[in-house]
Amino acid sequence: MAKKIVEKFNPEKYMQMAIDAMNDSIEEPRTDGKVSPKVGAVLIKPDGTIESASRGELRFGDHAEFTLLERKNRSEKLDDSILFTTLEPCAPGARRHPKLGCAERIVNARVKEVWIGIEDPDPDVDRKGIKFLEENGIKVHMFYPQFQKKIKEINREFLKQATERANDRKEKKEVVLSKLENTIPTMDLKQFSEKAIQYYIDQSKLPHAINSNELWLHFEHAGIVQRVNVNDGTKYIPTGFGILLFGNNPREKYQQAVIKAKVKYGNNASIPKDFEGPLVLIPKEIELWLEQVLHSEVSRKQFQRKTNTLFPIEPLREAIINALVHRDYEQEGAKTYIEIDDDKIVVKSAGLPVSPISLEDVKAFRAPSLSRNPKITYVFNRMGLMEESELGMETFRGMQEKYELPLPFYDYKAPYLSLTFSRSIEASKTVSGNEALGDLKIDEIAGINWIKSIGNTTVIKYAEHFGFNEKKAQRHLAKFKAKEFIHLKGRGKNATYEYVGK
Repeated sequence: MAKKIVEKFNPEKYMQMAIDAMNDSIEEPRTDGKVSPKVGAVLIKPDGTIESASRGELRFGDHAEFTLLERKNRSEKLDDSILFTTLEPCAPGARRHPKLGCAERIVNARVKEVWIGIEDPDPDVDRKGIKFLEENGIKVHMFYPQFQKKIKEINREFLKQATERANDRKEKKEVVLSKLENTIPTMDLKQFSEKAIQYYIDQSKLPHAINSNELWLHFEHAGIVQRVNVNDGTKYIPTGFGILLFGNNPREKYQQAVIKAKVKYGNNASIPKDFEGPLVLIPKEIELWLEQVLHSEVSRKQFQRKTNTLFPIEPLREAIINALVHRDYEQEGAKTYIEIDDDKIVVKSAGLPVSPISLEDVKAFRAPSLSRNPKITYVFNRMGLMEESELGMETFRGMQEKYELPLPFYDYKAPYLSLTFSRSIEASKTVSGNEALGDLKIDEIAGINWIKSIGNTTVIKYAEHFGFNEKKAQRHLAKFKAKEFIHLKGRGKNATYEYVGK
């Protein structure tokens, strides 16, 4: 019987080991200018032994997972092993027949748990390896954001090429993430908005003319259209994602494809606004609207900070882009909402975080990057609307420091995931609904928000940041500890106060 791993499991240790192996990858000689990814993998076997592999370690071009599972451990029984790999394993059909995808090899090896660094950004591959593993009973996690940064940095050129490339593979076994990847037979290219297409071409700096063969081929590779055989040859049919992104009237097919916004200041009547039409045009429309409605005339006389300034656009832009890109468009009737009043701004979108990201990860602002809708992510990324699959966590964590505003907070009430921004430190007392904030002073609320944004602090670091003496810093931290916002780790001057939240 296989032995259990005895030592306390520390995933960060193995994430770093996988990155170290990634850095040892050997670039295969190529003449086509295509950059191969650097990939590292670490296997924790049932008896507790650990082994690693790098891409190209034993033979040019061999994937790290293949090297580890097939070349180094082919005769080993690997049931219940744990695998760490820096890049999403390729899905079934991603390699030319008869080669198996790495995800299939992992399943065949009966590995029980897989930690993945980053998803493969190619719109034809993205998240399908992850889905295949989950569908075959393997528990999947993502590397923590600080490790994902390291992987992306070393693979910058590969990721750049991958987002611009969609491999037209033959004999591929398609793994469908969403029904929206399928064509809509009742629609044709006449349903597309030429204004939206031209805007995409301009923003993406594509060298293609509107309605050119090169453009439709690009759209085919990006999953916007599919080519089908007809009696007199072939033609392109829009996919569900194509209609959402470029359709003149996406709501004709998807009633939920609308952003319903409303503004209510003081005793004034609520002012509603709907944003609908091609998804690629909506972010700019919303940004122009926000610049109009986030005026400085909102009465906040009882608040003590920044009473005359606009609410910053940057974090709202991140939140709205996230809502458009990562929401679950298959939930019929579940629209996206933006609600603005004197105290708060709320952005609501349909669906829990996409597996394997947990709601707890999102609430703690430590969620790794992973896209629910890779086709939309790809298009928005090409347009410069977002970093590839990022969730804006750093922007949100920096709000207290940069704008003297509290961190927003996530909540989920089926079917909506909501992100709420308080419009002042004081307003966060009532907006958050957290009774523990009720007796905190303004500077104390600012203090707990700052600790939440950075994760942990010491007495000296806290005192220096806010310009307090050490006694006042200690009083604040003792109060936060009593309210169970933080816990103490260690002793003496090196003791660390870690945010745990409530």
